[in-house]
Amino acid sequence: MTVSRALRNSAIVNSETRTRIFDLARKHGYRLNLPARNLRLNRSHTIAVVIEMEPSPERPMTDPYPLTLLGGISQELTSSGYNLLLTTLHAMDTNTINAAEGLILLGQGADDVAVHAIERLGIPWVVWGALRARQHYTVVGTDNEHGGAVAAARLLGLGRRRLVFIGDLRHAEVAARHRGFADFMQSAQDATLVTRTSPFSFHGGAQVAADLLKEGVAFDGVFACSDPLAMGVIRTVIESGKRVPEDVSVIGYDDSPLAASFVPPMTSVRQDWRSGGSLLARKVVALIEHRPVASEVLPTSLIVRAT
Repeated sequence: MTVSRALRNSAIVNSETRTRIFDLARKHGYRLNLPARNLRLNRSHTIAVVIEMEPSPERPMTDPYPLTLLGGISQELTSSGYNLLLTTLHAMDTNTINAAEGLILLGQGADDVAVHAIERLGIPWVVWGALRARQHYTVVGTDNEHGGAVAAARLLGLGRRRLVFIGDLRHAEVAARHRGFADFMQSAQDATLVTRTSPFSFHGGAQVAADLLKEGVAFDGVFACSDPLAMGVIRTVIESGKRVPEDVSVIGYDDSPLAASFVPPMTSVRQDWRSGGSLLARKVVALIEHRPVASEVLPTSLIVRAT
């Protein structure tokens, strides 16, 4: 029993005895069997991280979202003594859930499909997404309405009046960005808004811009709900013979590393994904340990560059 306590670094065993036991353990190649310990304690010390999106060539796992969020989650869970089990919503199975004490969901899904799938599992969980009224689960996210409002303020401040919003409003985060954008536009009575639906990809943004130009829709400002979307818009607008930002101003969302290195360097709304990942991890551990938690909203800010 003394050996067991010492190897768990228990304060019950005095430091001199612990040191002697550690030295003997190293000498004889003894290692603590963590799976056996977890089995005895009926604990797995494992958190499942479920990514809502379906990876594709246009939205790979290596993109800043979800990779930066995963970095914050992994760092926090490791320091708390938990393992991370990574999967997607489409690949998730019973074995995955049975192995986990808690779950972090990255993305609520279109029409909250992912949320509904996770709610039925009956284990502690938190989600990266948008806060909603009367929801009974824990959310960590950023101030999407403010992000939309600062984008509108910037475009209107530049004298842009024929504005386009690009994003999939079935996603709660995008709907909140649209709400903030449209509400702020009411301060400019002469401004018009066109809303177009698109996937979160370079190709999606390029296609929307091409369609607008083909249809003869006049626009001088675009707010795209992801940086790849905005990059696709910029590329198509420039290839059509128009200038960015002289003829059309474009704002993206996320302030991913590519935004600063894109040509021209792109104005974007910044989200702090790494801090968000750490918060998600801390909150799911708190739920497992039956400590009180609350949803939390992180600030957004506009990073002004050349577009």
